[in-house]
Amino acid sequence: MNAIPRVRVGGFRMESGFSEVSDSPEASEESESPDTSDGRRLRRSRNRDSVVDALLALYRDGNLDPSAADVAERSGVSPRSLFRYFDDVDDLCRAAIDRHYAILATMAEIVPDPGTPLESRVQVLVDNRINLYETPGKVGLVARLREPFEPLIADRLVEGRAELRAQIEALFQSELAALGATRRSVALSAIDVLFTFESYHLLRDDQGMARAGISSVLTGALLTLLGHPRA
Repeated sequence: MNAIPRVRVGGFRMESGFSEVSDSPEASEESESPDTSDGRRLRRSRNRDSVVDALLALYRDGNLDPSAADVAERSGVSPRSLFRYFDDVDDLCRAAIDRHYAILATMAEIVPDPGTPLESRVQVLVDNRINLYETPGKVGLVARLREPFEPLIADRLVEGRAELRAQIEALFQSELAALGATRRSVALSAIDVLFTFESYHLLRDDQGMARAGISSVLTGALLTLLGHPRA
């Protein structure tokens, strides 16, 4: 890729009386010169990006229930103008989720090299997943809290999980194939679960492990599941 009476929409809240539509609309563009029109589009794009970045930053900082006023203050865009740049709250959340997952997609990239030793590939995957789950802060938690209520978020998470599972298959294709069909299926499913966001946060938050400890657990378990346990 996403707490005054209030209405909750997509993990984002709006105080009673807050209007999504500004009552001070932008001036008509009918008589604008090309330069003025280009400047307005550039300003609109910058402000839109600022609002999206602000929402994601609030999530990362631990504000899992930001208000429209919170987002406006963080972005520097006035509350009355906030929804000039988005059709509605869902549009804002969609833009934030898209931005978040575009960043994660780049971070998650691993180009498998069949000639790389197994332990090197294991370490690459372990380091990559820890960075992937640690960098976004609370954004990943927000996405999973909203998943049951937001089809867009649910779809994104399903797509992401499928891509990460396929990455494991490609990275350890030869080792998995050597296990045989039944053991391969069991091993792949176990590895897939072990390397999820949820498992990482269970190790870090519930079991209180530091990065080095998590890395050791993931590395040892992965090698064992692939049939190459540490000596």
